[in-house]
Amino acid sequence: MEEKIIRYKHPNGEITVLWRPKKCIHSAVCINTLPRVYDPGDRPWVKPEHASTQELIKQIDRCPSGALQYELHGG
Repeated sequence: MEEKIIRYKHPNGEITVLWRPKKCIHSAVCINTLPRVYDPGDRPWVKPEHASTQELIKQIDRCPSGALQYELHGG
C-alpha cells in the first residue's frame, strides 16, 4: 500500500510542505514553533502562507519523526 502524503503548497511558489500522517508522533514541535502555520483544530491544519520559506525549512528540519518534509521549487 502506498504511503499517504498530503501536500500544502505555499502561495509564493517556493516551497511545498509534505505531511506523512502515519509517521507523525505528535510531538507538537511544529505547533509550538509555528502556531500560525500548524493548527490541528482547523482544516486544513497546515497553512504555509503564514510563514516564510526559511521559517518553514527551519521548523521542518526540527521534526523528530520526519513526518514533515518539504519540496523546494524553482531556483
